[in-house]
Amino acid sequence: MLLDLARERRVIVVGGKGGVGKTAVSSALALARAREGARVLLVSSDPAHNLGHLWLADIGDRGAQIEAGLTAIEIDPAATTERHLSRVGATLRRMMPEHLHGQVERHLDLVRQAPGTHESAILERLTEVVLDDAYDLVVLDTAPSGHTTRLLSLPETMTAWTDALLERRDASARLGAAAQALDPAAALARESGRAGRSEPDPQDGRAARDRELRDLLVARASRLARLRDRLTDARHTSFVAVLAAERLPVLETIELAEQLSATGVDLAALVVNRRSPADAGDLLAAKRASEEAHLGTLRERLPGLPVTQVPLLGGDVVGAEGLERIGRHLGAGV
Repeated sequence: MLLDLARERRVIVVGGKGGVGKTAVSSALALARAREGARVLLVSSDPAHNLGHLWLADIGDRGAQIEAGLTAIEIDPAATTERHLSRVGATLRRMMPEHLHGQVERHLDLVRQAPGTHESAILERLTEVVLDDAYDLVVLDTAPSGHTTRLLSLPETMTAWTDALLERRDASARLGAAAQALDPAAALARESGRAGRSEPDPQDGRAARDRELRDLLVARASRLARLRDRLTDARHTSFVAVLAAERLPVLETIELAEQLSATGVDLAALVVNRRSPADAGDLLAAKRASEEAHLGTLRERLPGLPVTQVPLLGGDVVGAEGLERIGRHLGAGV
């Protein structure tokens, strides 16, 4: 069932409470699709990365090919922020007069540690990978639920903010043009002065910077709108929630489902990881019975969602061999 979903979608977002096995499930799913011949990109947006440890490989922010057809990236928030601010700084220095470059640097220093800066930079990086058509499937291994839902809501928030900023700039430009039209003498004086000298008019420079800034905002708004549209298109993107069959993960998954619904992201499947066996002694049998009660709550509150159960596996799940063991359980729903 879960593998069928991965065959049908271009983006699978894997999320859930911390410590439930999101990285193992997302990696096993990505590996299974790559073994079928798909071109797969596995991306971790969790600052506490586990991909490298799980795969016994050095992955990092620039990424690495860890299997034929499977590339992995661990997004580094600090490095991503620095690249983001470097691009912003270069744009600002090009647009601003040289005597204001010092203010640009001071502004960037303040922004570097401002709330939301890391999230904005990570959003830019995710925009690149989600909109990249070089892969058949992108699997996003995300941070714990609260961080993930905030990140998924950012495209809508940032699009609205950018649109509002563009509207204000357009209104300001119209107001400025109207003011000039109401003062023809001043306009004639400027035209006369411009005709009598060869040096550039500072007013022209400001107008050019305003046009460039508006073009940048329009381009950013377009990228964010495309990202929002892809994340909220159930034919393209689906969310898979991973959980343990315990009280708190079940309740958090129910809350997550409500938040995803409000965001417009399709929650398509649930993976219950590390299910206790019923025939391995009284202790695990009792735990299994407790898990059944919690799963009853889950099915009652989220009816109709496919549920894939992965049993508790002996030993450490690391490397391709360990992930294959998980992958064998991702093809059937119950």
